[in-house]
Amino acid sequence: MAFGRSSRKRRPVEPVTLKILVAGGFGVGKTTLVGAVSEIRPLRTEERLSEAGRPVDDLAGVEAKTTTTVAMDFGRITLREDLVLYLFGTPGQDRFWFLWDELSQGALGAVVLADTRRLEDCFAAVDYFERRAIPFAVAVNCFEGADRFPVETVQAALDLDPEVPVLLCDARDRPSVRDVLVAVVEHAMARADRIREPATT
Repeated sequence: MAFGRSSRKRRPVEPVTLKILVAGGFGVGKTTLVGAVSEIRPLRTEERLSEAGRPVDDLAGVEAKTTTTVAMDFGRITLREDLVLYLFGTPGQDRFWFLWDELSQGALGAVVLADTRRLEDCFAAVDYFERRAIPFAVAVNCFEGADRFPVETVQAALDLDPEVPVLLCDARDRPSVRDVLVAVVEHAMARADRIREPATT
């Protein structure tokens, strides 16, 4: 030992791993969000849009979109040395919603990604997580050319409980997405703490 320092190596920290879902409407940016923060090469299950899908895939507002997620996106981000998030992006079209129940098993919380040009597209995701009591935050993906609204306006339009976080974000920007994920984890933890608190008489 020299200068009072131990030569023994510190034991590596075994991180806690948490599962977060990324949901929202078709073409809202879920695959982009997962890819922006993942420290591993993200797993993607994208297929090209086909003529057969045109009658059921609403491309209004996302006319340039050529692919769609048919199962899930997967990525991983280390928030702290002792905290790792596994991100599961859900498919956006109605015909793939049967996958949501399986993907949501064991999830700590969720991000509902919203586009103000097609806000109604995220109603189904909000309803899904509310019905299953899965904590979630709404992240408004600020597309170029889209109208910007205060978070209070978005919260009212979606009829959200006051405790549900609403954030503006850029799904392409790693720090922006990281802030959204931190908000989801903090919201889920705070909600769990409230549930554990003994009822006062």
